[in-house]
Amino acid sequence: MWAAIFGLSALFAVVAVVFLWSRFCKFGIIGKISGGKKWLRRLLGLIPMVVFGIFCYINVINTVIVMLHMALYWMIAEFVFFIIRKLRKKNPEISEKKFRPYRVGIIVLCFELIYFSAGWYMDYHMWEKDYSLTTEKDIGEGGLRIAQITDSHTGATFDGEGFSSRLETVQKTSPDVLVITGDFVDDDTDKDDMVRCCRALGEFKCPYGVYFIFGNHDKGYSNYRNFTSDDLREELAKNNVIILEDEYVLIDDRFYIVGRQDRSVPDRADIAGIMEGLDPSKYCIILDHQPNDYDAEAETGADLVLSGHTHGGQLFEIKYLGQLMGANDRTYGIEKRDNTTFIVSSGMSDWAIKFKTGTKSEFCIIDVAGK
Repeated sequence: MWAAIFGLSALFAVVAVVFLWSRFCKFGIIGKISGGKKWLRRLLGLIPMVVFGIFCYINVINTVIVMLHMALYWMIAEFVFFIIRKLRKKNPEISEKKFRPYRVGIIVLCFELIYFSAGWYMDYHMWEKDYSLTTEKDIGEGGLRIAQITDSHTGATFDGEGFSSRLETVQKTSPDVLVITGDFVDDDTDKDDMVRCCRALGEFKCPYGVYFIFGNHDKGYSNYRNFTSDDLREELAKNNVIILEDEYVLIDDRFYIVGRQDRSVPDRADIAGIMEGLDPSKYCIILDHQPNDYDAEAETGADLVLSGHTHGGQLFEIKYLGQLMGANDRTYGIEKRDNTTFIVSSGMSDWAIKFKTGTKSEFCIIDVAGK
């Protein structure tokens, strides 16, 4: 699937380059400088494309994202202006001799600047997302406050100190328990930052401790990272973080936390087998990085399933693409199936794309009130 996505993105990028080059040639300022010479106008129109090329060398993924968006919205804007001109019965052609301002281009460039500036801000900052749930089960006086963080991908938008600072914000909500639902680190995470992040978890204060499951990025996709997954396990254990891999714990004889291995693990256990023998009268929370086993998890009668992975859809245009393709059961937010509540968080950060235009970075606070 990823090969197809990257292949189509490369094809669309080539089309976007040709289209954008033809549009930049239409700007009045280029017409004035070229003196009406078409060959010079076309040559000058390449200057913005050279700039794109420089940025592509620095960060190819985000440059391609910007180019594809720009080409898409430029096409839409030109179509809308074409219809307007037709309705007004005016000539849609721009006179090259008068070098009129290319209004469509100016509007699109201004829109893109605002759009991606907002997307960058939504990605690099973090908000609190609150959920309030109820249960007929006895979870103790005062209920239960769960803090969920996910997809920090340390090194993408913040380092170890940045993670520590964000965790201090979570600490202020005074949760009873903290859960990390995967992609804590990434291939580009530095060992010093990983160690600092683990130490921050060790410094976190909550009555029932900190629980961790692995995501698809935590163990690494390559061998160039300067630490191993065993190093990560060691640092987490050193800081009293409990790792759950297809296993569960009963906490204070009040509620269960069930931690699943990531879907990418070939020998991941079935959720029904993991939960066999659990007391159904006690509240049960499942941690599952990828939200794509909803039917099986609902059949177990679990009360709450917490996931990440999707980054909330990341970009407005592809927000529900994974859901439509069947890769995920849900992209973001809350859903209830039978007696099970499912929550998918957009996460604290991202992987490679440095913009969130369809969502924003967050941590979740889930308050569960008992009978």
